[in-house]
Amino acid sequence: MGANDLRIPSLRGHVSDEEWRTRLDLAAAYRLVALFKWDDLVFTHISARVPGRDNEFLINPYGLMFEEITASSLVRVDTAGNKLDDSPFPVNPAGFTIHSAIHGARHDAQCVLHTHTLNGVAVSAQKGGVLPLSQQSIFVLSSLAYHDYEGVALNDEEKPRLVADVGDRNFLMLRNHGLLTLGATIADAFLNMYLFEAVCTIQVRALAGSRELVHVDPRIIAGAQAQARQVTRGVGGGALTWPGLRRRLDRQNPGYAD
Repeated sequence: MGANDLRIPSLRGHVSDEEWRTRLDLAAAYRLVALFKWDDLVFTHISARVPGRDNEFLINPYGLMFEEITASSLVRVDTAGNKLDDSPFPVNPAGFTIHSAIHGARHDAQCVLHTHTLNGVAVSAQKGGVLPLSQQSIFVLSSLAYHDYEGVALNDEEKPRLVADVGDRNFLMLRNHGLLTLGATIADAFLNMYLFEAVCTIQVRALAGSRELVHVDPRIIAGAQAQARQVTRGVGGGALTWPGLRRRLDRQNPGYAD
């Protein structure tokens, strides 16, 4: 049964224009994650800060598949994970532990995106972590942090360690667990995950080739952020790619704007 079959009332016109636009972008991000096959049934999350409300966030209703998420089905919660909407769906406590910790510390991040992809988890289990093997890797390595595995994220005591590890970085590798990206916009967080997943996929394939590998010069990695600003003409990669991604989604999996 999809979200439309559940007859979830539309929130269009019942929330601010700013919140509705955020809901549209976040629902699109969930469906794009499913389209790119990065989803893990119902077990990962993308959260977004409600515009103008630093302590309120939107997150997926626990139990809906990512390809079923709609703008109106997203659940608004506070920093403790308490539902602020009259939603019939619960919120996964493990997911919100991670997201609330990062949102609470990183007010520059509107969006936090977390995945359990096979390639991402594979690289997270490799002692060397992300290796400088590709052009994509230089952008990840220039803003990458690691967090050691502490079990399913249910314990609030883990939050300070998670926050300390991520620091001011926008890519976080959760050891033995998966990938996490931050973005000033939902589009930026999605593009960051696109790069992160590509880096891990390339690395898994390169290591499988059983040949000596060529590493990127560290001096190139040090200048990666400046190169990114130049390539994206200073507007950010998310702003450049998001309209096209939304058009692709409209062709292949419409309905998220309900």
